[in-house]
Amino acid sequence: MSIDAFIMGLTFIMIHMFANELIPANRIHRLKWFSFSGGLAVSYVFVYVLPTLHKEQLMTKEHHDFFTMESELYFIGLFGVIIFYGIQKVVRKAHVDNQENHIGMLFWFQISFFGFYNMLVAYTVVSQEVLGVQAVFYGLAVGLHFIAVAHDLWIEYGEAYNRVGRYILALGIIAGWATGLTLNLSSLTESIIFAFISGAMILNVLKYELPPDHESHFSTFTIGVLSYTMITLSLKYFFQW
Repeated sequence: MSIDAFIMGLTFIMIHMFANELIPANRIHRLKWFSFSGGLAVSYVFVYVLPTLHKEQLMTKEHHDFFTMESELYFIGLFGVIIFYGIQKVVRKAHVDNQENHIGMLFWFQISFFGFYNMLVAYTVVSQEVLGVQAVFYGLAVGLHFIAVAHDLWIEYGEAYNRVGRYILALGIIAGWATGLTLNLSSLTESIIFAFISGAMILNVLKYELPPDHESHFSTFTIGVLSYTMITLSLKYFFQW
């Protein structure tokens, strides 16, 4: 494991352990925080995730004859969207309907899914050997994404998240590390994993991480989008990511 991947993984673990303490308590500052992090996340989706998914599709089609179209991995990403959306829909409906007898079961269901999701993200970081400056900006975007996810889970489950949930999410990161170090999957399998988590991440960013209109701070959101986009595109140009 590279030192870059180790630092990113350790950062992701600390985020899940202390996400509820990282968000500013003041309402205005909190709105600006989520607007800025949402801007970074949206930029990350459009300047990194989608181009990388397209590159993976082209490489997979070139090396595997049974890929006859130009969209097979996009279908996997769409499957990630469906799975993620279905889980969030079930959970949020239960909370709206106040189905207290199902909350405990839904907690374990949702936490287990996100633990698995964290494992796949951590595996991707280790297996793709994201290094140097690229690791910093990858880690920044994914880290803010994890903060938003962890904060939402803390808001929904409170003490249950602090007592059990955050440790399961952190264990998902560790499991992804271990899998990336000990298991050599084929390039096709790695591309499928990346496509699946890309779909889940895209939906989460666009539907759940962007604050609603009455809680958003548009200028801060715009600053987040433009700053991350300009810096990332500049680094892509100079370092040929």
